[in-house]
Amino acid sequence: MRKKIIAGNWKMNKTPSEAVALIDELKPLVANDEADVVFCVPAIDIIPALEAAKGTNIKIGAENMYYEESGAYTGEISPSMLTDVGVKYVIIGHSERREYFAETDVTVNKKVLKAFEHGITPIVCCGESLTQREQGVTIDFIRQQIKIAFLNVTAEQAKTAVIAYEPIWAIGTGKVATTEQAQEVCAAIRTCILEIYGEDTASEIRIQYGGSVSASSAPELFAQPDIDGGLVGGAALKADFGKIVNYK
Repeated sequence: MRKKIIAGNWKMNKTPSEAVALIDELKPLVANDEADVVFCVPAIDIIPALEAAKGTNIKIGAENMYYEESGAYTGEISPSMLTDVGVKYVIIGHSERREYFAETDVTVNKKVLKAFEHGITPIVCCGESLTQREQGVTIDFIRQQIKIAFLNVTAEQAKTAVIAYEPIWAIGTGKVATTEQAQEVCAAIRTCILEIYGEDTASEIRIQYGGSVSASSAPELFAQPDIDGGLVGGAALKADFGKIVNYK
């Protein structure tokens, strides 16, 4: 039985002091031994967030990292910088990174490989645009993203990864894929992993749904056989996140 993983993607929100205040507010609300709880926070918030989360079930993740160890890459954060302070998770390939910062399937793959090299669990994002969905190419597009993201990743590594399916048309729009749509794509992702690695890996890898997840939509979504939790945006910044974590 796969353990649910519910992660908040804070995006470019919360100053360090605000981050600490939010974690202090959420600590008692997200206590749940049945699910892994992760807050992926802006880089400047990582260290105070780690301090604030000490002694709780909350794990702190990063929203991005670079695929080089060090060097002349102004503004970037290396994997060793993350591991040195205790970061366990990193979001890779979010659609906003792809759209605004020119990330590609190839750079996503480089980051995934580097994360595994450093023992960081990647939350690998994939998702289609509204046009792609309307043209009926969603599954083909998602399969391409997954296959390139996991190029040269071993089966043992892949078992520990998290994949987040986020239809781009549902991010921050208030629109949510129907339960059937979300399950269909997450099942297709699991089938893709099955084809690459086999049954053992496909049965262990965790697949999240993301895209305007709310306290009201979470129970039905998370009950689906191939949806193992959520990558939550706006709702992760308020008390409702506790209801999502404790969705039953």
